This record gives sequence, structure tokens and C-alpha cells, in this order.
Amino acid sequence: MNPSYVNQITNELKLLENQVQAVAQLLAEGSTIPFISRYRKEATGSLDEVAVAAIRDRLAQLEELDARREAIVKSLEQHGHLTDDLAKQVHEAQTLAELEDIYLPYKPKRRTKGMVAREKDLEPLALSIFEQTGTNPEEEAEKFLNPDLGVNSPEEALAGARDIMAEWINENAGVRAAMRELFISKGRIDCKVAAGKEADGAKFKDYFEWQEPVMTVPSHRLLAMRRGENEDILNLSFAPSEEEAIELIEKMTVNGQGADALQVLAAVRDCYKRLLSRSMETEIRVLSKERADEEAIRVFAQNLRELLLASPLGAKMLLALDPGFRTGCKLVVLDPQGKLVHYETIYPHNGEGASKSSGATVKSLCEKFGVEAIAVGNGTAGRETETFVKSLGLKKTIMTVMVNESGASIYSASEAAREEFPDLDLTVRGAVSIGRRLMDPLAELVKIDPKSIGVGQYQHDVDQAHLKKTLDDVVISCVNAVGVDLNRASAQLLTYVSGLGPQLAKNILAHRNENGAFSSRQAIKSVPRLGPKAFEQCAGFLRVQGGINPLDNSAVHPESYHIVEKMAKDLSCTVSDLLEQPELRQKIKLAQYVTESVGMPTLKDIIEELAKPGRDPREKFDIFEFEGGVEKITDLLPGMKLPGIVTNVTRFGAFVDIGVHQDGLVHISQLADHFVKDPADVVKVNQKVKVSVVEVDLDRKRIALSMKTHPDQTTQDKNPKSEPSTPKGQNKNLKVSSKGKNEPFHNPFADAWRKLK
Repeated sequence: MNPSYVNQITNELKLLENQVQAVAQLLAEGSTIPFISRYRKEATGSLDEVAVAAIRDRLAQLEELDARREAIVKSLEQHGHLTDDLAKQVHEAQTLAELEDIYLPYKPKRRTKGMVAREKDLEPLALSIFEQTGTNPEEEAEKFLNPDLGVNSPEEALAGARDIMAEWINENAGVRAAMRELFISKGRIDCKVAAGKEADGAKFKDYFEWQEPVMTVPSHRLLAMRRGENEDILNLSFAPSEEEAIELIEKMTVNGQGADALQVLAAVRDCYKRLLSRSMETEIRVLSKERADEEAIRVFAQNLRELLLASPLGAKMLLALDPGFRTGCKLVVLDPQGKLVHYETIYPHNGEGASKSSGATVKSLCEKFGVEAIAVGNGTAGRETETFVKSLGLKKTIMTVMVNESGASIYSASEAAREEFPDLDLTVRGAVSIGRRLMDPLAELVKIDPKSIGVGQYQHDVDQAHLKKTLDDVVISCVNAVGVDLNRASAQLLTYVSGLGPQLAKNILAHRNENGAFSSRQAIKSVPRLGPKAFEQCAGFLRVQGGINPLDNSAVHPESYHIVEKMAKDLSCTVSDLLEQPELRQKIKLAQYVTESVGMPTLKDIIEELAKPGRDPREKFDIFEFEGGVEKITDLLPGMKLPGIVTNVTRFGAFVDIGVHQDGLVHISQLADHFVKDPADVVKVNQKVKVSVVEVDLDRKRIALSMKTHPDQTTQDKNPKSEPSTPKGQNKNLKVSSKGKNEPFHNPFADAWRKLK
């Protein structure tokens, strides 16, 4: 690693040099981010995962920059352009943009107008004019007439000279840096609908005539416009005022008053319109897209973290239902370890006889297997199935829980599901996934591509490599924060454990299947290809319940067992006594156990872990129930106050499931009584909220919700006289848009829905 990286990152991230050096060294040795942040606090000064990841990413960027720097130097050497001054400029460049600007004049390129002019020996003419010393351009041009080279008139000679000067200006690093700054600070997006695309692009109607500063446009809006451009609906341009841009270049290049200066000015205008504006627009497009991607991916990652760390019900005997109307409900019974013990199909919505028979089946299975909870998927027929289950008069101890089934169908068709249940129908596998998701959301959701879970925003429009890397980081962070039961975990879950990966995860599973449960963490050393480094990285995040050593079910790393054993010895007790008796732990004086390699951060973590060994950082499970009697969008009335669960948070608001098979939108302006800059400051995925229904659009299946104490009303609400007549028995404040029922209304939330779509 280049030593200069440490100094640069230290300054950029405002960290201590020894912190950055330690992280860089640990990463180079193959340590993972969870391991570094949890078990190497003394070395890093207790840097958290975010800081460690930032150092890792910046190191990668600097390495990429240096790789490009080396390639440019090599190219300059090969073509005979490298000088001491040029080498100095290349080595001092701090960004890829600076590097490319320096390299541009020497970069091998296809034949240009300037090259053609040079071939006609017009470069001396261009030099003479560009000096702007009062040279008469036309008289000077007469000297360069050469019919054999295709220069037949002074006008042709001057045109060639201007082509050469335009390329000089375009390739000038100072000009490009100034122009780049102008595009960033004053560039605007100009968006218009493509000719004849008005009907096809109705969903992009908001952007048919739109202008906005490039660097303040919200992520979702930029991605929406770019999607419209990709679909040939919208035409976009990114640029500042042309006059201002040309004036800026003029100030940097035109320094005379005569006719030669006018030629330079003409070259400036040609340079901007033909060359510089295009390359700068390309750069600003890339820069703004990267910024929009970063924000969209950040929102996605934040939502995913909340979803993965949702409260688990825990190990229970469970009955799970994947609801359906005509095709019936797929029913499975799972034991506390998530193993399938029974499955069949019931038809509670196919007539009174079928409903009665289905009810008898559910009651019988609950009794036979000692069912403790019932999970019902929240898809089609979900609320109706929930109502059916609750009408059966089951024991009060049996809870019925609606489960978000997003992605369950993806899992049921996956290779992992086929391997586990090769002979079962996809829908049965889906029911298993729904049940397991209630038991432990994290363990089940890691089997699904995060992009299929439904908590993203423009996830298919952002940089896919960056998205995958970020989401993988989130999954790894969550899995290792919770810890993994070595004897119950699936291969997919083990894959995300620090230091393992797909192959070692499969090897662990194969060893477990062949030899039975692991009795200790040390026992995994017998797994093929699991060496000392992998053991060091993974051991602290694995849990062995009821094993030989009680510390194996805690987050205390095996490398620190000797510390706990010494603590117990000093107190004349056992390790188990320390775990079970708080009064013993209170007698421990941590300072006695500080060494050169073990400091107070690690010792404090050990004491916290002894107090709650193997503690789950996730919140305790709290059952949630939707409003009874409100199961379809047609059941909604403006003014209703309903319980809901946040399913997705975007930059423009939050989507909330209120139990009617269609999420409603709480626009950012309706999230709180105070101004909200970022919806994530107010709500999180899986948060339980209370919302008010503001408007309902049946035709487009859109529900506008509010979390304000006094929700904003619609235009019609503010002008009661404009309300259509209300049929007898219907709420007079009802604003439902449906053909033949009421007049259509203006929905201020439509823009936000379009942005998500």
C-alpha cells in the first residue's frame, strides 16, 4: 500500500493517522469490516463499521487513481511525450478528472479537424494568431496558401487555424477546470418531451417542460428524467448559460483587441459549441448520475437494514398460510427450528361448506401439533384469510400475524428452495418462507436478492455493481451484528458470516449433516478448507447453544476466553457462575486485565456480553393488527384514522400498508406537523404508525395518507361549495374518484407515485 494513501485519507475523513494505518493493515491481511469494528477496537481506536467501510472504499479509489496514473505515464513514454514537467503534473493530480485533463492533449485519438489543419501546415498560422500581438490574420494567412495541401484561400487557412486553436482551448487543463466548475455550480437540466411522444409518455408528464439546477435536483427526480430519456420519451440537456460559458473562456484566452483577437474569439465559440460543451455535459451527466445513485442506494440500504433487523418471533411451533381465493390457501406447519412437518391446501373462500371444512382442518392441526402462532401472507386474500383464522375461535394463546411476503415467490423458485424441497410445489415453498420469515426475518430474507424485497427506489436505474456491493455490506453487517446459530443456520445465512463465504458455508453444512451438530466453536476447525484465518474472522459471530463452553453462545471471541477464565479464577468461581451471577461480575476490576494487546474497549465488551450472553440486538417482537373491517380499498373513507406499517421509505415520502392490499403514500409534506427534510428522519421500514386517509383514487389504486395531527385537505375540501352532491348514506367528505360515482379530483400526490414507478 502506498504510504501517501494513509495521510490523504486521514485528512479527508478527519481521523487519526494510526487509525487509518491500522484499518488499512487489517484489510490487507484479509480481515472483514465486522471483525475489525468488533474485535480490533484497540488497534482502530474503536472505529465503527461506517468509518472502516469509508477507509476501505477510499483506499480502492486511490488505488484505481494510481493505476490510471501509471497507465497514462506508460502511454506518454511510449509516444515520446513525457517530460519532467508533465510527469510532475501527472503525479500531483488528485482526481481522475484532473488526470484526464492533463492527458487529453497527448491522448491517442481519431482524426480531428485540428489534425487535418496541422497536416496542411497551418499550425504556425494558428500560433501567430493565438499570440494576439496585432497580427493581421488575412495577410498572415496568405503565406500559408498551398493548393497541393488543399489550402486555396485565406479563408480556408484561417478556418484551419481556428480548428487548431479550438482544440488547444478544449485541451487546456485550466480552461477545462474552470468550465467544469461552471457546469457544476450553474448548470441546469432542461427537459422536454420528444416530438410525438406525449401520449406514450403520460407517466412522465410532469417533466414535459422542466428546468432545474443540476446539483440541487433530488435523486428520484433525476433518475425519473433519465429513465424517460432512456425510453425515448424525454430529451435532456445539461448546461449553464451559453453566453456565460463563452464569456468565461474568453476571459481566459482572449487578451488582445485586434483582428487576430477576433479570430481567437471565433475559435472560442467554436470550441465551446463543438467540443467543450459536449465533453462537459458528458462529465456533468456522469457526476450527477453518480450523486443520484449514491442517494438512491443510501435510501435502499437504510430500508434494507431496517427490514433485515425486524423483530423475530423466535422458535415457535408455527402454522403458515400463503393466501389465495380460487386456488386455495397453501398451509404448512413448521417446527420451532423451521422444519416442514406438514402441508396441504385449504379453501376457506370457496363457499360455506369449503370454509367450514377448512376451519376444521386448521383447528385440528393446531391441536395436533401444538401450534403457537399462525402466519398469514399479506398478498392476495391476505386480510380475508386473516379474518377467517380469527373467526375460528382458536386458543387465545395462538397469535395470528400478518407477514410481509415480498420476495417469497422469488425464494420459492430459487435454487436454494429447490434443493431443500425438490418435490414440493412453488406455492408450498412460498408458505414455508412466509412462516420462517415470522420466526426470523433475517435468516429467511438473506436467501432472497435484496432487489426483490421491495424497499428500493429506482433500483434498476442505478449503478448495479455499486448497488450490489452496498447491499451486500448491509446484509453482512446485519448478519454479524445478530450472530448466527452454527447448528441451525442455512448455507445462505452462513455465507454472510465474517470470513466464510459460499464454499465454506457449504462445507460447514455438509460436515454438520454428516457428523451431527457442532459441540463447540473449536469443532468447526475440522471443516475442510476452514483455516486459522477464517476461524479468527468467523468464530466470534457464530453461536453454539448448549455446547461444551458456555462462552460459545456469546459474542466473546475465543481469543479472549482466557481473559474470562482468569476473571473466574481470580473470583474462585466458574465461567458459568460469571454468566449467571451479576454480583460476581460487579467485583471484576477491568484495569487488572489490561495488556498490550487487550484494552478497555475489549474488556468492556466482554463484561457487557457476560451480562447478556448471545443477546439479540433486535427489538422484542410486538404483534400488530390492522383495523378490523377495513380489508379493501373500497372500504376506505377520507378522515379514517388507521394503524399501518411502513413498507418503503423514499426521498419524497413513505409507503404504508394499512391492510387493503395497496400501500398508501404519506407524502413528505404529510409526515409530521413540522418541516421534514428527509423522510428517514421521521419513519423507518417496519415502523408501526397511525395514519389518516386523505384521498382515495379507485381507478389508479392510489391512497393518499397523512401522519399530521391535522392533515392537509384537498382543494375541494377547502371549497365545500364545489363538492358534488353526496348520495344518501355516503360520507359527505368522501373524495373517491371512480367512473360514474363522483367528479374527478386533483391528486397532489400523483407526482410522487410517478416518481416511484
